[in-house]
Amino acid sequence: MSELTRETIVGFLADIFERCGGEEYLGEPVTMAEHMLQGAHLAEQAGESEAIITAALLHDIGHFTSEFGMFSMDDTKDRYHEEAGASVLAEFFPSVVTDCVRYHVAAKRYLCAVDPDYFGKLSEASVHSLNQQGGPMGASEVEAFELNPNLADIVKLRHFDDAGKLPDMV
Repeated sequence: MSELTRETIVGFLADIFERCGGEEYLGEPVTMAEHMLQGAHLAEQAGESEAIITAALLHDIGHFTSEFGMFSMDDTKDRYHEEAGASVLAEFFPSVVTDCVRYHVAAKRYLCAVDPDYFGKLSEASVHSLNQQGGPMGASEVEAFELNPNLADIVKLRHFDDAGKLPDMV
């Protein structure tokens, strides 16, 4: 990856969507681009801020970093796409965007720990990745996670992430 600047980041991200957006989304019935675009659309329809819409659009961009590789339902380890994505975006976007990207996986673990109904709503692929990501948070992890000043936005992003897997959504 060549050095990114404020002048080149949008083109870089657009190129990723163009080249890689048609890839399967981790065992879900949509492509990567469809998933991320659906999340952004749902955030926009909900009247969310530009930051949350942007985070929804870019939350899985780490899947496309060169060191990430391709996901498989046979994977036995987590690849930390959330960290890779947040690292790429950190210089160019406000902390609420990068926190949503960085912690959207942790938010799944958090919601599984604090919301008894949440786990039952996860897709098979999401349950598979949850197991790789450490399963539901323990009490001390929940307590620490709740200290994040962007917690409410991170949880919102997580719900848009979960909802953006509809094969019939245009």
